[in-house]
Amino acid sequence: MKLNIAHLYPDLLNLYGDRGNIQCFRKRLEWRGIDVEVTQYLQGDSIDFSDIDIVLLGGGSDREQEIVCEELKKIKKDFKEYVENDGVVLAVCGGYQLLGKYYKTKTKSIEGLGILDIYTEWEPERLIRNIILNSDLFSTPIVGFENHGGRTYIGNHTPLGKVFFGLGNTGKGDYEGVVYKNVIATYLHGPLLPKNPHVCDYLLKKALDRKYKEDVKLAKLDDHMEAAANNYIVARYSNKGNVIKEAIKRNT
Repeated sequence: MKLNIAHLYPDLLNLYGDRGNIQCFRKRLEWRGIDVEVTQYLQGDSIDFSDIDIVLLGGGSDREQEIVCEELKKIKKDFKEYVENDGVVLAVCGGYQLLGKYYKTKTKSIEGLGILDIYTEWEPERLIRNIILNSDLFSTPIVGFENHGGRTYIGNHTPLGKVFFGLGNTGKGDYEGVVYKNVIATYLHGPLLPKNPHVCDYLLKKALDRKYKEDVKLAKLDDHMEAAANNYIVARYSNKGNVIKEAIKRNT
């Protein structure tokens, strides 16, 4: 078995350690004896989605997002078809925003791809802190770090998870991210996947099932260190989580 991973515009969208997500994909496949090929697509490159199993779209500044958006518009139709055909995508921070209809910054509105029925609006106070989610997809919490000025409104989309500690999509501490078909879009970075191997394996399995048209069983890996780190973070912020929830309620 083999998976082909496309890292889109890493020269522009690698603000939050997105290469760590690529390394996590790669190593967890290699440890299972599954071949993997990672291709970086830069400005001006043509992209054939028919040969891609996973897409990573990372984060960047507003200026870099605007540059990338012009590139993405050239492949908008093919990218949308890939998503609707259950293609696997991890979109982080700026990549998350670019999948929506628009991102309104302080000075202008950046048109998105419209693949997701969401939109983002800038506010002056950045949302910066550790964050913990409880997701219906996983028995283990998702942990990470958020740092964003945009507030993303996801309408009727399914969120990635309910915020246990942190601020999430809109800063109100309710929900974070989006799950649509085989797309996970989120503000969590740091990077996300090395901290959450269960999320990595979820995406890998989706890609393998899609490619080989069967229920592929992933061999178990020794994740005791990752589990211990996850447990530590959740325990550390448990009391703080309760405090911030009450503060948010008082301010809304």
